[in-house]
Amino acid sequence: MSTELFNENPEFKHFFDLQNNLREKVIKEDQLPTSIKYVAGVDVAYDDASDKMIGAIVVLDSITFKVVEEVSHEMEITFPYVPGLFSFREIPPLIEAFKKLTIKPDLIVCDAQGIAHPKGMGMATHLGIELNIPTIGCAKKRLVGNYDKSILGLKRGDSQELIYNDVLVGKALRTQDSTNPMYVSIGHKISLNTAIYWILKLTPDYRLPETTRQADHLVNLLLKK
Repeated sequence: MSTELFNENPEFKHFFDLQNNLREKVIKEDQLPTSIKYVAGVDVAYDDASDKMIGAIVVLDSITFKVVEEVSHEMEITFPYVPGLFSFREIPPLIEAFKKLTIKPDLIVCDAQGIAHPKGMGMATHLGIELNIPTIGCAKKRLVGNYDKSILGLKRGDSQELIYNDVLVGKALRTQDSTNPMYVSIGHKISLNTAIYWILKLTPDYRLPETTRQADHLVNLLLKK
């Protein structure tokens, strides 16, 4: 995806203004529980045969990575695809799914951007603010920002700062040897260093965090039903 700043569609000015207001609420330092017992992954998938989408949340034990709860919510798509406003499209089913949880996660990892977004308001950040829970953005693709690819090491744990408009917005992080990096950014109520720690903890065997893998698996199963 292009790393250029999105042109703001004037038809959706209210939502871009809302992003500006929400950005003032972002907490970029650690405000996590002393003990993190449960971590969650979220995903949203679309049914090509209808105008519906499914939001899924999978909660894992933070030590064993065993799935302890999974919930989902299906609903009609209520917001169009607008560059820069992706979170407004995908958050509604996730919020409804969250209401069904009996085990509340201490941390949520999103397969999406956090503050590494043109308005500093990727889905991970928006969701964290809405739910008042620490969140991390861990995306497969870079949306904004630049880093020096030539000096990013090939070993697991190697990283380079992601800079956008002269501001540090995240890191390109190698989660497995010689794989493409993941793009990690603060979502809400967490520092970048702690976000990196958790992404490495959640990627013992694969490039993607276990939270993302499990959430993706769940929505794909639900789509087949």
